[in-house]
Amino acid sequence: MKLALLAEQAAGERRVAATPETVKKLIGLGAEVAVEAGAGVGASIDDAAYTAAGASVGTRAQAIADADILLGVAGPAPDSLTGAKPGAWLVAGLNPFGERARVDGYAALGIEALAMEWMPRITRAQSMDILSSQANLAGYKAVLDAAAEYGRAFPMMMTAAGTISAARVFVMGVGVAGLQAIATARRLGAQVSATDVRSATKEQIQSLGAKPIFVEKVAGIEGEGAGGYAGEMSAEYQAAQAELVSAHIAKQDIVITTALIPGKPAPRLVSDAQVASMRPGSVLVDLAVEQGGNVEGAVAGEVVVRHGVKIVGHRNVPSRLAADASALFARNLFNFLSAYWDKDAGRPVLPADDEVTQAIRLTQNGQVVNARLTA
Repeated sequence: MKLALLAEQAAGERRVAATPETVKKLIGLGAEVAVEAGAGVGASIDDAAYTAAGASVGTRAQAIADADILLGVAGPAPDSLTGAKPGAWLVAGLNPFGERARVDGYAALGIEALAMEWMPRITRAQSMDILSSQANLAGYKAVLDAAAEYGRAFPMMMTAAGTISAARVFVMGVGVAGLQAIATARRLGAQVSATDVRSATKEQIQSLGAKPIFVEKVAGIEGEGAGGYAGEMSAEYQAAQAELVSAHIAKQDIVITTALIPGKPAPRLVSDAQVASMRPGSVLVDLAVEQGGNVEGAVAGEVVVRHGVKIVGHRNVPSRLAADASALFARNLFNFLSAYWDKDAGRPVLPADDEVTQAIRLTQNGQVVNARLTA
């Protein structure tokens, strides 16, 4: 049973889908691992480290040849998989809605594409969840990016020359990324507040020492939305939240937005008028910029200035912490493969009636089979 580790081809993608640590574990299961030369360079892993772990290193064609499973971070272009044998698995983050043409291409090649970002948010799949592991790092990095752009200190400082007030940080969206952003901003000494449409997150915000900012007189979502995400709110709630948030944003030094709705453009949380209400030198970090952005005026891949306020729109934030992001991503993939490893077959086997299988399998036997893509 051969696994191939592919080098990433997307611009700016520095992560890698397996590390020497997980290569050793995969070999321990009985797999042969072939690595495309240079696959780990962006994550500070050289080819020699993979060789020392027991993998072979060669060209892309050599890695793909006769491979049963192809491992990647982002979905590769189908024409880069020439030579892959029919029935081989492609295990990666495949962006099925955004890259539908690629999904069709995988089907045409006879590849069984498994979208790891569609892993269901159930207890037994937590260790396989690439969205959570990468969002955790994105929330942390968002605060560091904000600190780098902010021209003042984060903590309150009492000096002989006078007192410096703590930075005021407002986190919008309290999922995995938002919770880590709150915790990181608190560790840096900021005065932190946060909001979410899910009322159940209020206790999570308070547990991290931050102040919850919630609409009180209009009902929000009491628990989690589908798959652990927030759902779309009523027009009444959106109007009440906008009024509350507008007054709060005007007093903030830093705003970090993290809100996403799977399969849809990111919800607009901060308007241009709200940006204009912030004092010059303030910073907004939009973690949803690649899906349309939570902040009006945010530009993917750029730091722009509007009304004297910096709007940070870095692409692929987890890749900006490539070594740690790769380590977590690689463990997610290993946890998935090992959980379904059949010792008798000498490879992982996905039961057709399994909840995970049904969620992540996009293509099989030359057809697109996932219900979310065929409905």
